[in-house]
Amino acid sequence: MWDTSPDLLVAVDFNGMFRRVNPAWTTVLGYEPDELIGHHVNEFVVPNDHDKTVDAYETAAAGNQLRIENRYRHKDGSNRTISWVAAPAGDITYATGRDVTAEREMEARLHDEQDFARLALSAVGGVGVWTYDVATDLFFCDAAVSALYALDPERGAAGLPREEFLANVHPQDRISLQKTMSGGLQRSGDLELEYRLVHPDGSIRWVLSRGHTYFDENGKPVRRTGVGVDMTGQRQIEDQLRQAQKMEAVGQLTGGLAHDFNNLLTGMMGNLELLQLRLERGKLDDAERFINAAQGAGRRAASLTQRLLAFSRRQTLDPKPTDVNRLIAGMEDLLRRTVGSTANIEVVGAAGLWPAMIDATQLESAILNLCINARDAMPEGGRITIDTANTSLDDRAALERDLPPGQYLSVCVTDTGTGMSPATIERAFEPFYTTKPIGQGTGLGLSMIYGFARQSGGQVRISSELGQGTTICIYLPRYAGDALPSDQEEAIATAALASGETILVVDDEATIRHLIDEVLDEQGYTVIGAADGAAGIKVLQSGAKIELLITDVGLPNGMNGRQVADAARSLRPDLKVLFITGYAENAAVGNGHLEPGMALLTKPFTMQGLAAKVAEMIGSSPSSA
Repeated sequence: MWDTSPDLLVAVDFNGMFRRVNPAWTTVLGYEPDELIGHHVNEFVVPNDHDKTVDAYETAAAGNQLRIENRYRHKDGSNRTISWVAAPAGDITYATGRDVTAEREMEARLHDEQDFARLALSAVGGVGVWTYDVATDLFFCDAAVSALYALDPERGAAGLPREEFLANVHPQDRISLQKTMSGGLQRSGDLELEYRLVHPDGSIRWVLSRGHTYFDENGKPVRRTGVGVDMTGQRQIEDQLRQAQKMEAVGQLTGGLAHDFNNLLTGMMGNLELLQLRLERGKLDDAERFINAAQGAGRRAASLTQRLLAFSRRQTLDPKPTDVNRLIAGMEDLLRRTVGSTANIEVVGAAGLWPAMIDATQLESAILNLCINARDAMPEGGRITIDTANTSLDDRAALERDLPPGQYLSVCVTDTGTGMSPATIERAFEPFYTTKPIGQGTGLGLSMIYGFARQSGGQVRISSELGQGTTICIYLPRYAGDALPSDQEEAIATAALASGETILVVDDEATIRHLIDEVLDEQGYTVIGAADGAAGIKVLQSGAKIELLITDVGLPNGMNGRQVADAARSLRPDLKVLFITGYAENAAVGNGHLEPGMALLTKPFTMQGLAAKVAEMIGSSPSSA
């Protein structure tokens, strides 16, 4: 053992003199035994390590075992780092040493590289470095990541428990982050995820986190190292571009919408005039026909209004499980009105189409823009085909589309127009690139469609030849669950008649106020009307018992509906409030943030729908309304 061990074996007295060494000293440090025995250890130790070596002798002399690293000079003049384990026996210390020079040099190089990386990253705002240690379940991060994640930089450098490091992750992003982290500890490769952080002041920051997992020789994960990139500014720019794209499409819609609304208004007014004439003449036998026709025109006008509001609102909606076939069917009328009579639209929906986890409004925007582009590519008219399909991509097919292998659904828009050259296809997704004349397009459409598809985990591909038309396909990952149910038509309310509860209605439109009064009176409620917020507050300051406040959001005279509700709640904390509004639903009242006991009804609504909502609110507790 003494003669064959590759490690350094030594016996040293408490004065630091060599008493015995094994042959490995010659192999590792180049010295023969007779060059060492009888000499002091520090004759061969690097001067800067003399003190720690002396301390080691004193520790051994006190009867303690010890571990120490110090540097020895090789006979050739180089330095070697030796890691020692030693224990005293009598007046001799016996020690085993291992040459760890290569490991320490590698660590030093890695440290230098990390320092260089940190210096490089510090020159780029909003980029920082983090490391996750699997054994301790701790995250270590630099100052840039600490600022991005709203963490104490000193604690970030010292190491934070995983739960604390990720404490500010947006609740809706936690599941996807957890899946990504768990998956990364089971397989090698680079990982990437973009998610939101909620800072203590309530502001939202977007972070792109990229990391790589390292495994030991047994395949067990040891650590993950990566970078955090602040994407908040880019997200804000994307939102602005998306809104500009929507407004460009809205501009395409306005002409057709004005025509359609005039037709619908003519239908409503004409049928109501005919009904009035029949009533004056006492002819009531076919009155229902005119009523139904006027109501039908009103419903179609309401549908157009809601579609336009949903399309133009600024808020980016959360992705939801979506039936894409149903979505396309719901916007067919809008598409046909937009492209006009020169282009024939054909929709071919695949049977059993898989659902997708997407922002439905953004997909509507994408399809609408693709149809507008298709129409513009067919100045002489032609056919636009929208088809959907389920697609399973193997490794080769996925590589061709720059996607991971798996199951996708596709939405393809094909036209019979002029087609694109290879050069145009290559630049088609660049922001602001357009082949249209100046003033006829911003060039944002395809770039925003591409951004939407990539953010949804999908891709966009163009197939086209000059003179042969164009097909643009959006690929979206399959969602494993079921799509959300479609909005059902409002059923006629069957609520029991009220017991005389009093409702305060605040609306500056006398027609709407009187309609609500009539409907609620039929249901057995007592209604008090007010034309503006100030009048409504006076009622609330009186001794009248009020079970429900119904208020329009857009009130005149300096006090909007939300302010009326807040003032009412200060006077009567348990008062239930029903907002009515003609604005987009989630943008109408504080970005959709309603307190318990509050609800929202979007105009135009049916009178039966209003009665049902009122009965629901009055019959429920404040916390469930």
